[in-house]
Amino acid sequence: MKFLLNLNDAINGIVWGPLLIILIIGVGLYISIGVKFLQIRRLGKIIKETFLSVWKREKVEAAGDISPFQALNVALGGTVGVGNIAGVATAIALGGPGAIFWMWISGVLGMATKFAEVVLSINYREREEGGPMLGGPMIYIKKGLPKALHPLAYIFAIFGGLAAFGIGNMAQANSVAHGVLQFGIPRHFTAFFLIIAVGLVTIGGIKRIAQVAMVCVPFMCILYFISGVVVLFVNIHAIPAAILLILRGAFTAQAAVGGFAGATVTHAIRYGIARGVFSNEAGLGSAPIAHSTAKTDNPVRQGFWGMMEVFVDTLVICTTTALVIIVTGSWTSGNTGTMLTMEAFSKLFGKTVGYSIVVICIVLTAYSTNLTWCFYGETCTAFLFGHSIRIFYRILWLPFVLVGALGKLEIIWSICDTLNGLMALPNIIALIILSPVVFKLTKDYFVP
Repeated sequence: MKFLLNLNDAINGIVWGPLLIILIIGVGLYISIGVKFLQIRRLGKIIKETFLSVWKREKVEAAGDISPFQALNVALGGTVGVGNIAGVATAIALGGPGAIFWMWISGVLGMATKFAEVVLSINYREREEGGPMLGGPMIYIKKGLPKALHPLAYIFAIFGGLAAFGIGNMAQANSVAHGVLQFGIPRHFTAFFLIIAVGLVTIGGIKRIAQVAMVCVPFMCILYFISGVVVLFVNIHAIPAAILLILRGAFTAQAAVGGFAGATVTHAIRYGIARGVFSNEAGLGSAPIAHSTAKTDNPVRQGFWGMMEVFVDTLVICTTTALVIIVTGSWTSGNTGTMLTMEAFSKLFGKTVGYSIVVICIVLTAYSTNLTWCFYGETCTAFLFGHSIRIFYRILWLPFVLVGALGKLEIIWSICDTLNGLMALPNIIALIILSPVVFKLTKDYFVP
């Protein structure tokens, strides 16, 4: 067992090493240039076409299973999570406030990457026989790439179907159980409740998952954002200094202060970009599976929703976490991860309320992530074995919820982290080769 763990650690170090991070950021930059930094130039139009269109009563005749906004919430359910709360805190603790600047860079470039993933997914999607719309990297690899590269589709699907049980299921169930334990609720009770709560939703497929995500995800985002804004408003005088600290730390070494051990520019870049990528999952290829089920008449229009997914995840939620930690001075405490974020919120709200806000948000995001990744995993498996496997996958999903809620998952987390990274490799290859398709569809959308 020890040999296997050491082997996995070695593979993980390569998979999630500098090369993959550079590849993901490089692809984001390449696509950004190809679409002429659409995510910056036309941000107003993108917001108008997405969030501001939710209240329109127009009915679009288009293939799909759920609304574009529901697809966004399902995708956000799998994206917004512990990384936004604990991951950002870790980036600051290890890379200093300057890491946040590089996290912003990864977010801006990630908007272009996610846009390309969603555009390709909608363009190449197909109706699964007896099931929902089927899309994602495995589909655009099989339908868009030369036959010699088709094995990449199966590699992605295998890693996706397996990784879902760890990162998407057991790790999330563990986060919920650990979170509610802070309120004195025993793990075994949480495990029993989770099996029922997850089973009742996942058994209904993408439409029921979308209905639940429409409640959990917006509530969590609004609760967390408003709580953060309150902290920032009270400390509004400290915001200019915090932003200056972020900008200065992005390009100069930051000395040790308080419990902060100090950080070089290399640390700031490494941890800022890495945590940004881990948070928004741009390049991983998972979220397009959800976006592929959206009712939309144009790939680019749904691609805008993909951009907004990264915008909300990294540039709104992650930035809120970062600024709260910095303006309250908590970043010098020596804490890291969730405890650092909890401490920052407790500076204003007190321990009971401050800790509760963070724990409630972690529980909600972990639950919605569990639901979303069940759909990702079953879709990858359905690609390999056909539609009939979906119901068996959903049933098999539930015992792993129990294991996750009751067990210690350091080993599982490590292995599935590696599988997640291996998912990204075939997806990145496909994005590079199929980028001309993205560029053409984008050009046609704006110049009919």
